[in-house]
Amino acid sequence: MTKKQPYRPPVSVIIPAYNEEASVAQQVQRVRQVLSAHGYTYEIIVVDDGSVDDTAKQAKHAGAHLLRHPENRGYGASLKDGILAAEHEVIVIIDADGTYPTEQIPPMVEKLENADMVLGARVGKNVHIPMIRQPAKSVLTWVAERIAEQRIPDLNSGMRAFRRECVQQYFPVLSNRFSFTTTATLAYLADDYRVVYHPIDYYPRVGKSKIVPWHFMDFIALIVRMTMMFNPLKIFVPLAFTFGGLGILKTLYDIWAGFARNPGAGWTLLLQPVLSTSAVLLLFVGLQFLMIGMVADGVVRRIAQHNRPLVRSYAKLEIENEYDQMSAEESLHPELEQGAQ
Repeated sequence: MTKKQPYRPPVSVIIPAYNEEASVAQQVQRVRQVLSAHGYTYEIIVVDDGSVDDTAKQAKHAGAHLLRHPENRGYGASLKDGILAAEHEVIVIIDADGTYPTEQIPPMVEKLENADMVLGARVGKNVHIPMIRQPAKSVLTWVAERIAEQRIPDLNSGMRAFRRECVQQYFPVLSNRFSFTTTATLAYLADDYRVVYHPIDYYPRVGKSKIVPWHFMDFIALIVRMTMMFNPLKIFVPLAFTFGGLGILKTLYDIWAGFARNPGAGWTLLLQPVLSTSAVLLLFVGLQFLMIGMVADGVVRRIAQHNRPLVRSYAKLEIENEYDQMSAEESLHPELEQGAQ
């Protein structure tokens, strides 16, 4: 029995860079050393996003293919342009600041044989995520897990491998800013593509971070928008039940308070205007949220019916033994069973 060869397709590595002159050349060299050592056919593309330092010069000197934006257009825009310019179908993205371990590229690409995206989850033993970013990251992950209805070890890792054909279908909804990776993760999960999480380390960056605190509000707005696009009931049903429940509680309180004020009125009190304005308002708001959610969900499903089919998934069934394999082949190819008879 011959040993299965590792999955080693030609790879295009995209490195977006903005004012990363201190680290981009070393990152290009590390990527080249790793891929050359494992016998890959590859190209390295650095997308200089309007840097005002010597990022482009350092990247070109290191031997990378260079794309340049005349002005800063954003992290997502850099990735999109790099993906469109790539020669190969398999894409790996990695940051230029030295935070991600380049030696993990080969095992991530190998896992892509049976997956649609392999995401470098920053859960290794050596992870240095700044404390100021951890609360926002935790909140974003919690919200995304409610939307996707599954655990997400790392929502917005900047190191991942995927196929160009699959990610390109989401270009119209992928942000041109930092939330490109967040959107891509949710889009894949919402459409039932197989996302594999590969544990990696995360090192202290070289240079100054480009993420600022107010980007958190951009991420929240993006997740709400993604929910509206892929699973609107996840937002509107909880809101409807919250406001509707409060309205019911307020209604019961108003009725109880009416009986308490007029103990001799009996059931005739129900014919009187005992409900407060707040109770009526809460009930109507809950009903409105429910109706908006149902209409939005219907629109999303209707649009999905008229859209072109999704790119096929590369996830495969795991066959445990020879008998299961024969059964699977017969179910996929009925002519095999007929020939045997």
